[in-house]
Amino acid sequence: MTDFLLELRSEEIPARMQAGARAELEKLFRAQLSAAGLETGDLTIWSTPRRLALIAKGLPEATAAVSEELKGPRSSAPPQALEGFLRKTGLTQDQLEDRDGVYFAVIDKPGRATAEVLAEAIPAIVRGFSWPKSMRWGKASASSESLRWVRPLSGIVAIFGEDLVACEVSGISAGFVTRGHRFHCPGEITIGSAADYAEKLRACHVIVDHEERQAIVRDGAAKAAADAGLTLVEDEGLVIENAGLTEWPVPLLGRFDEVFLEVPPEVIQLTARVNQKYFVVNGADGKLANGFVCTANIDAKDGGAEIVAGNRKVLAARLSDARFFWEQDQKKTLAQHAEKLANITFHEKLGTVADKVERVAKLAEWLASEGIVPNCDPALARQAAELAKADLVTEMVGEFPELQGLMGGYYARAEGLPDAVADAIRDHYKPVGQGDDVPIAPVTVAVALADKLDTVVCFFAIGEKPTGSKDPFALRRAALGILRTLETSGLSLGMVEAIEKAHLLYIERLAVGISFSDLPKPADGNKGGFSFRSSADATAIYIGEKLVVTVPTPEAGTFKRYLEAKQSPDVLELLNFFADRLKVQQREAGVRHDLIDAVFALGGEDDLVRLLDRVKALQAFMATEDGTNLLAGYKRAANILKQAGEVSGTAAAAAPTDADAALLAALDTAEPAASAAVTEERFTDAMAALASLRAPIDAFFEGVMVNDPDEAVRAYRLGLLARFTGAVHGVADFSKIEG
Repeated sequence: MTDFLLELRSEEIPARMQAGARAELEKLFRAQLSAAGLETGDLTIWSTPRRLALIAKGLPEATAAVSEELKGPRSSAPPQALEGFLRKTGLTQDQLEDRDGVYFAVIDKPGRATAEVLAEAIPAIVRGFSWPKSMRWGKASASSESLRWVRPLSGIVAIFGEDLVACEVSGISAGFVTRGHRFHCPGEITIGSAADYAEKLRACHVIVDHEERQAIVRDGAAKAAADAGLTLVEDEGLVIENAGLTEWPVPLLGRFDEVFLEVPPEVIQLTARVNQKYFVVNGADGKLANGFVCTANIDAKDGGAEIVAGNRKVLAARLSDARFFWEQDQKKTLAQHAEKLANITFHEKLGTVADKVERVAKLAEWLASEGIVPNCDPALARQAAELAKADLVTEMVGEFPELQGLMGGYYARAEGLPDAVADAIRDHYKPVGQGDDVPIAPVTVAVALADKLDTVVCFFAIGEKPTGSKDPFALRRAALGILRTLETSGLSLGMVEAIEKAHLLYIERLAVGISFSDLPKPADGNKGGFSFRSSADATAIYIGEKLVVTVPTPEAGTFKRYLEAKQSPDVLELLNFFADRLKVQQREAGVRHDLIDAVFALGGEDDLVRLLDRVKALQAFMATEDGTNLLAGYKRAANILKQAGEVSGTAAAAAPTDADAALLAALDTAEPAASAAVTEERFTDAMAALASLRAPIDAFFEGVMVNDPDEAVRAYRLGLLARFTGAVHGVADFSKIEG
């Protein structure tokens, strides 16, 4: 068994592409060898900015010889069939085997030397490599058939055992020679085998193992900060990126002017991280300190002093820009900034961002004034919503879009606005993702709900709905944000009322854009009998065949949308959309899908949080012995009722047996108790009421025969079973539950 080394050396590979490149190299290598009949065990794959390396241990010297058997035509078949089979196999007729009147071809394929297989595989791997972005270079780039690679490919090392695997790709021949660190050891290095590859490169200031470089960056940055009495702000993404930018990483601590600490810490961290790939540090008080950690790619003779000084200058320039933005933005109030939102299109069919802000402000105020969000001041909710998007037009957010909301909160606080308003502006986008914090402050909750509800309802109103894997306006994420906010705060929100309110605000805002007054008021629920005949510049609006008015085409478009929006929204479609999101969310949280379906199947409920409470109570109940046995009793009863169909005859006047009487008494108690508990949202008590039916229904099935010969007794017992299944259905549709 022999080890194989492959190195593909090039100009700098972007750090963000290296993980994908390692996975691509493994996939292609395994595919090529598998196609040749070679099994590959564990592979070691490394990357640096200038090379991809693969080591395959324990490859056989050759592929195994194989014997392939192909079934051909019958010996009595026409000559043309036989000739076709011979052409396919490359054999002659006397080499075929006749077995019971059927020709068989047995083809023995000798094993191939693994080095030969590798020599064919390497060019195929290089040419088949998929990069997010690639390029051609040199004179050959004039041809579309020339090699594409992420950066110009400069060398290939391919060694099987201690022997060269001779191959060539686009004029680059494989060899034993690679190169070390660009500055410390730029000369050639001769590699003997896979065994000495990593150590020879290490001796030339190249750590080829990316995970080892990551550990050096991670631990070295933390140590550099600790040595100065500081604490590194951990950032694993930055660790991976710095390791991908260096072959010999050396973390160094630097300082910047304390005057920049006037800028919000998130701005400093983002400036250092995004623009310069620096870590930031905290002081002993846990607050951001005037320090940074950069990662050099060399062992400097002066200990890195020059490198730190140069990086300090670059960072100072970046922070000066950030400080300028911070100061300039505060020369205007958020309300003044918000005036510019009228110049930004939110969506061509939904107007400007200012239009959205007005809708959200009214919706937030309604949520507060109706008590849907308790302890929320309607005036503060409206004020926060009116200013929530103002930072979108600030210099700082223009430079760092990731800071939207956050900067608005800082500017609001600096302006002296109430903390509740500042917090709502800062957090109204939350929760953004699955692991994000969910707002709980009343004003923030009102604005966050209003913003997301407006987005979902309005985009559905104009037909921009998620389809399959496509969700360009992140409506699924917005719906999940609404659900998580409602669940976390325990809010009771009738979704039908909320959807209709949001849709009404959309219609009202559309009407603002209609400037012509000589049109009759359109009838609710239809387009008022209007028709439109448009040219590029003007549109004639008719009622029947009567010309009412001619207006500019864009203005007519606004009126058209107004008429269409006057029709009621598809509330059921939106409810189903929210219900589907809730199902997905709960499945991911470990709630059984059949229990979700059992509660949702009842219908008539648009408070999703209340539905969720019922699902949770049902899940807890079904985990008990009472729940399991009651489900079995329900399914037996449902099957009997299904087979019985309609029951004719007169039911017995009284319970025929004690078992009948016991079930009747239990139903008389459990039915109203379960119903009352559901009405009062005491879902655990509702399950307890159902549990009381478990013993009577078990005794009923053990003690009586439902299909009694006496038609009256049979009808009586079927009636009891119908009441039993009805009582259960008052809590959940048990027919949807598996088991």
